[in-house]
Amino acid sequence: MGKYREPAQELLEHIGGSENISVVTHCATRMRFVLKNTSQADVENIEKISLVKGTFTQAGQFQVIIGNEVASFYNEFIQIAGVSDTSKDDAKEAAKQNMNFLQRMIAHLADIFTPLIPALVVGGLILGFRNVIGSIDLMEDGTKTLIEVSQFWAGADSFLWLIGEAIFQFLPVGITWAVARKMGATPILGIVLGITLVSPQLLNAYSVVGAEEIPVWDFGFAQVEMIGYQAQVIPAILAGLLLSFLELRLRKIVPNAISMIVVPFFALVPTVLIAHTVLGPLGWKIGSFISDVVYTGLTGSLGWLFAAVFGFAYAPLVITGLHHMTNAIDLQLMSEFNGTMLWPMIALSNIAQGSAVLAMIFINRKNEQEKQVSIPATISCYLGVTEPAMFGINLKYGFPFLAAMCGSLVAAIISVGSGVMANSIGVGGLPGILSIQTQFWVPFALAMLVAVVVPMLLTFLFSKWNFGKISLKRLKG
Repeated sequence: MGKYREPAQELLEHIGGSENISVVTHCATRMRFVLKNTSQADVENIEKISLVKGTFTQAGQFQVIIGNEVASFYNEFIQIAGVSDTSKDDAKEAAKQNMNFLQRMIAHLADIFTPLIPALVVGGLILGFRNVIGSIDLMEDGTKTLIEVSQFWAGADSFLWLIGEAIFQFLPVGITWAVARKMGATPILGIVLGITLVSPQLLNAYSVVGAEEIPVWDFGFAQVEMIGYQAQVIPAILAGLLLSFLELRLRKIVPNAISMIVVPFFALVPTVLIAHTVLGPLGWKIGSFISDVVYTGLTGSLGWLFAAVFGFAYAPLVITGLHHMTNAIDLQLMSEFNGTMLWPMIALSNIAQGSAVLAMIFINRKNEQEKQVSIPATISCYLGVTEPAMFGINLKYGFPFLAAMCGSLVAAIISVGSGVMANSIGVGGLPGILSIQTQFWVPFALAMLVAVVVPMLLTFLFSKWNFGKISLKRLKG
C-alpha cells in the first residue's frame, strides 16, 4: 500500500470520482483538476484530508494545495483514479472550456508572458546590481563609484550589460517566440520575426527624435522607414499574432507536398512588411498611450488614490488571474520611462500577504497541523510566491486576507508617494528591493516595513474583534 493511497482515495471520493475528472495535472505545490461538474466537489471534506492544505478555483481549474509532496501524491492518485498522465498544456486547454471570453483572453496573455518571467527577473536583478556598482558613490569618502576605482567592477558592469541588453532590448524576440508557441505556429519563425524587429540594421526607436536622417527601404514607388522596436511589447504581440494567423490559415489550404516551402515564406515575409509599415507604428502608439495613462495616474495629483486602489485590489486580482495583465504594462512602462512604479506595489502586496500569515502562526500557534502549511507559506510569500499563503491560510480565514490588503494599500501609497521606481520586474518579495532603483531604496525599505507591520497588527486586531464568526470557530477548532 502506497504512502499516499488513503488520502488519494479520499480526494477521489470527495471530488466526484473518476467520472467527474476531465483532466488532472500538477504544478510545484498543487493538483490541478478540470472537472466536468465542479458542484460535485465537496470542498469542506476535501480540506479535511490530512495532506490537503487548501483549495481554490482559478482559470477554469479546481486546484488542491498539497505541498512539496505533490509529485508523488499525483502519481499515486492517477493510479487509483484510473486517469492518464496529462501535460499542463492539455490541462490549460481543457480548462478554457470553463472560462468566459475575458478569462480566456487573460489566460492567453498569461501563457505569452509566463515563459518570459525568469529572464525578466534575472534582468531586473542585473540592472539593480549594476546600479549599485555604477551609481552609488561608495568609495573614497563617498565621492566615487566602484566602477570608477576598480577595473574588475568596471569590467563586470560592462559584461553584465551584455545579459541585460539581451533580455530587455531584444525582448520582442522572446515575445514573438512566445506568441507563436502559444498559438500553435512555428516557434523558430517567431524568433526570426522578433529579430527583424530589433535587427542592428534598424535605427533604434529611441534614437529617432535626435536622428539627422532616418534610413529607409526604397522600393521605388514607396519607402519604408528602417526603425526598430527595441524593448517594445505591443508591436511584438501584434506581429506575432499576425504571423500565427497567416501560418495556421496557410497550413489549411496549401497542399502538404509544398507546404514546407510555401507556408513559412508567405507567412513570414508579409508579416515582416506589415509589422514595419502598420503594426509597429500602431502598436507603438497604443503602448505609449497605455503607459502614459498609467504613469500619469501614478504621478498626478491623485496618484495616492491610484496607489491605494491598486495596492488594495492586487491580491483579489491574483485570485481571478487578471494580475497577468500587469506584466505587459510593467514592460511598457520600462521601455517608455526606464523603469516602472507598478511592480514595487506588487512586491509590497506579496510581502503583506506573507505578513498576515506570519501573524496567524502566532494566533494559531497550538495548531501543529496548520503550521505545516503556514510556516512554508510565509517563507515562500516573502520570496515572491503568494499562492500557498493566500489560498492555504488567508482566504481560509478571511480576515488575514483583508488585513494584508489594507497593509498593501498603505505601503503602496508610501511607495508611489515617494516616486519609487523599479528597474524591471524582479523577485516579488523581500529580495525585491534589489530591483528597485538605488535612489529609492530608503523609501521602499520603509514601505516594506509597513507591509510587514500593518498586516500583522491588523490580523491580531481583527482576530480579537471577532471579525467573522466562521473565522473564529475555525481558530478555536
